Parts: sequence; structure tokens; C-alpha cells
Amino acid sequence: MSFASPRRLRTRLLGGVAVGACALAGVAATSGTSDAANGPTMDIQILSFNDFHGNLEPPAGSSGRLVVDHYLDTTVTPNRVLDVTSDGQQADGRPVTANPAGSLGGAEYLATHLKEARQGHPNTLTVAAGDLIGASPLLSAAFHDEPSIEALNSLGLDVSAVGNHEFDEGYKELQRMADGGCVDDGRDGANNQNSCALHPFKGADFPYLAANVKYAGTNNSILPAYTVKNVRGAKIGFIGMTLKDTPSIVTAAGVAGLEFTDEVATANALVPVLRNQGVNAIVVLIHQGGVPGQETWFGPDNKPYTVNPSYDAACDNGSQLAPDSPIIPIAKGLDPAIDMVVSGHTHAPYVCDIKDPAGQARLVTSASSFGRLITETNLKYDRRTQDIVRASVEGSNLLVTRNVAKDPAQTKIIADYGKAIAPIASKVIGHINSDVTRTGNPAGESALGDFIADAQLNDPSVVGGFAKPVIAFMNPGGIRADLTAGASKWGEPVGDVTFEEAFTVQPFNNYLVSMDLKGSDILDLLKQQVTGANAGTAKKTLQVSAGFTYTMTPSGVVADAKVGGVALDPNATYRIVANNFLSDGGDNFAAFKNGTNKYFGGLDIDGFASYLPTVSPYTPAAPTRISGSN
Repeated sequence: MSFASPRRLRTRLLGGVAVGACALAGVAATSGTSDAANGPTMDIQILSFNDFHGNLEPPAGSSGRLVVDHYLDTTVTPNRVLDVTSDGQQADGRPVTANPAGSLGGAEYLATHLKEARQGHPNTLTVAAGDLIGASPLLSAAFHDEPSIEALNSLGLDVSAVGNHEFDEGYKELQRMADGGCVDDGRDGANNQNSCALHPFKGADFPYLAANVKYAGTNNSILPAYTVKNVRGAKIGFIGMTLKDTPSIVTAAGVAGLEFTDEVATANALVPVLRNQGVNAIVVLIHQGGVPGQETWFGPDNKPYTVNPSYDAACDNGSQLAPDSPIIPIAKGLDPAIDMVVSGHTHAPYVCDIKDPAGQARLVTSASSFGRLITETNLKYDRRTQDIVRASVEGSNLLVTRNVAKDPAQTKIIADYGKAIAPIASKVIGHINSDVTRTGNPAGESALGDFIADAQLNDPSVVGGFAKPVIAFMNPGGIRADLTAGASKWGEPVGDVTFEEAFTVQPFNNYLVSMDLKGSDILDLLKQQVTGANAGTAKKTLQVSAGFTYTMTPSGVVADAKVGGVALDPNATYRIVANNFLSDGGDNFAAFKNGTNKYFGGLDIDGFASYLPTVSPYTPAAPTRISGSN
């Protein structure tokens, strides 16, 4: 077996890639140097991360690991390569005899690693690229994500862009996150949420930037478009943006009255604004990203193998990002005056060189998600030109391991809110006889998707004065974790499901909405899973409730659709239920917008929590509602 220790790949913007020292090692820096082409320079460090999603406590399972190396399995013919993850597991779950980095992430360890990375770097900034909150574990979500903002303040975040999940509770709530204040949701909290539970919420110490999110019909952004940081005389401008397609992936009510403008046009228009203020060094923080393609790995037999990329994979000129990665055309279109790009959204790790319109190398980075990585970028700032020396920029991804001391301030935040959440989180709401997972059949249907859809179908809160729904649809992107029988955080017996476990599965606090939908619209919904904006992706396979069956081909041909064993009539009207995200046409399911007589019920998590006791002990069945392949 061959296993190399976790390593750090350093990308230097000279058109190539150079291998650096081991993970978590520092990069030597000197100040006050000069070179023939530049004036006196100073060293500056930028530490960045993205997609934290309120993960104050260390994320568990696959959410706490990354690929760190590869293993050549010579027991099969031909040889196959398996990923080795940071916690020492192969892709097939077998442990490897090596010295892996262990599980990753957690605010206590992220804060410590940031402090360690800053040592020896007096000129340092910490920045982020959005989705710091939203889709958060219960510990943060139960308090409107106020604990996460407090944690980010404590670890020294200097500036962040907004992401799409910052809009989960609406843009006014996002503005409260930035400015502070309390939500009046009662002493005990409404919907299992409680604002200002421990003390008044003062808001973010760092500026949240939203350059391309404007009040419709104006040029006024809902939050600052940019900020300028002065690092011992070095002025660096940061422009922050979310992806322009945010309205298609958030609840419509939360962004009503807003306009999301093109990322490239927005950033480029701000370049002269910053330059007029004497700011020539410019960094874009953007919540849009790429997906790394395959990398070449040399096995112990010295042969090259095409493998899944490791956390520290670097790429040259974007060639190792999937060619349809949204960040590529954005990076290629940003003004050459912009010196580097910190990205996010795809939860992928990469350190890339994507040429700017002038053909110059420009660093584009992403640090995975959930606080598992930090990207360290070191650069030189030319005091004469007041700009970044582009050729000096070096970036590398660093693992946030858990073999360091916990940051005491983060520990206190977690402990204090942990005590406050205990009565809600530890309540047992039902029992499962075995794991209920998101693993899909060839058509993309999963046992957990079936379970959630059935809960929504049977939620009495969605009936009102209308007929009981006959079909429920659930978006798979809203199912964030498996239900694991062996989980026992609060000491509950094996198989018992607590409210916290259920919340972790679907953490968005979406409302359930029933509506009338024609059979032809339902057929359009099924086609929209694999056509149009959703073409080529399996993640948009809608999960459906018991009694609804159909067959789907990869090209979007729907056959044999039945409701209660009776063929779906395109001209008939059916009462259906979905969450408000889908109801508004989220995930590019426009056919939901054709629904009539829409009626809002309760929260999805409450519907699930009420349904589970009625079917406990629950044994998952094999997914058989959707056949075919996606």
C-alpha cells in the first residue's frame, strides 16, 4: 500500500505549479524588499474560507473529511485507485494503515488554525466568500444564526461577501445579521427559534458585502458593495458579491423587491470607483465557484492514474476545473485591475490560475466548506504603485485538523448556546430500526426522500379548506444529512431520533404549501428534472410520496405516471404539496408557479417531527416509486 502524508500544494502565479512543504506549514515572509521592476514592497497575508454554514461544532461523517491522498488497490485487475480521506478511510470504508490528518473542521479548531497561520505575518487579513450562515446545524439555527455571527466576530473575520444562504430568512434578516438587533419571537421562541436568548445581538463586526444585490429599479445595494482595508498603509479594496442566479435557489419572498445583477459587470463597474479613491489593489469575494476535474496521480508503480482531486489540488489556467464551471467565465471577464478572486458556493477545494482578459495569471481559490480548510495567500504589495505584485501571489489550502488546542472563546460560545438549546435538541420524537439514507436508486429516488415526502403528504396543516393533497414533492438539495440509527449525542437509545437529528436532515425552516396543479404541469415538473437549466445533473430528482409512480428516461421522457394506481390525466387537477422554496419555482422548477389556490401550512421540520411518531418504529423500504435512470 502506498500512502503519502497530507501535503500542501502551493500555486505561484508564474504560469506553473510548485510543490511546497507539508500541510499547515508556514510560508516565510520578509518585509521592505524591492525589485528592479517594482518599488519597495511589503508582505501581506490573506486567509480565506467559505460556506461555513454555521458549523460551530465539528461536522460529523463525510462533512468532516476531505480527500488527502490515493491508494492503489493491486488486488483487482486492472489496478484501481481509491481515495484516502483525512480520517483514514478508503472510498469503500476500509481503514488504511497510515497517519491521516483525522476529521476536520469545527469553529474551535478553525479559530486556532487561523491564529497559528497569522503567526509571523504582521500584515494579515481574514476574508470569506459567503454562505457563512443558513442551512446551519440546530445549535446556530435555533437562535437565528446569531451564535455563528458571534463566532465569526471572535475568530477575527475582516470582511465577507454574502451568499445565497444568507437570504434563507429574507434580506431584512440578513441586514439584521449585519447591523444587530433582536427578533421579537417571544420569550421561548417561535418555530423553535429564539433571538437574543443570552444577550442582545450586536451584529457582525465585519462588513457583509453585496455589490450585486440592489433594490429593484435603483443602483443602491442592500449592503455595502465594497470596503477598503488599510494594512499599515497598504490599501486593499474588497468587492463582495453573490451569484446572480440567487433568486432561483432561495425563497422568492425573501428576495422580493430586489435585483441581482451580473457579477462581471458589477465588479468591473466598481474598479474605477476604487481607483478614484487611490485603491489599486483589488480582491473580489464571490459566492460562485467551480468543480475540480480529475487530477493525475502517480502510484507506487510510477504509472499515472486519473483520480479524484485532493483537497490541495492546484490547476493551471482553469484547465483542471470542469469546463462548465461558472467561475471560469466570471474570472476570465473580470477587469485586469482585479488581482485575485476568492470564490465559494460549490463546496469544492481548489487553488487555480485563470488568466484575466489581459492574459495575466490571476489566483482563484476556494476552501471547500464547513470550516474544513483555510486558503492561505501570500503576496507582495508595491508601495510605489500601491498595487499587488501579481507574480508574487502564492496560494495554498491548509487542513483545519483537530489535533490542536481548542480556542477557548469558541468553546464558550458553543457551551453557552449548547445549554440553551438542550431541551429542544434532545427531545426524542420517534424511532427508526435502521439507517434512512439519501443514497439514491438509479433514478435518483432515496429512502430518506420517500420518508420526508410521506411526512409532507400527511401533514394536516396543509389542508385548510381544501382537499387533502395526493402527491408531495421534496427537493433533494433540501435533504442535508442521513438519519442514522446509531447516533446518540444526547445518550438516547440506538434508533431513537431526536429533534436535533431531524432538524439536521432538513434545516431550512421552509413552510409547506399545498396547491392545485394540472396533470400537464406535473408532467412538466418531471421533465424539468433533467432538461433546461437542470440538464445533465442528477441532484434535481424530486422525491415523491407514496402512491405516485412513474418512469423517466435520461432525455426527459416520462412514461406510466400514476396517482394511486390510476394513470395521471394531463387535463385533470391534482392537489399537491411542496415546500415554499419549490412552490416559488426554486431549483428551476418553473411549473410550480402555475399552481393555484396555494395554501401555507406549517414548517417542514414540524411536519416531519409530527409524522415520525405515527410510523415509529420505522423501517425504510427500498425506493421503488421512480424507475428508469437519471
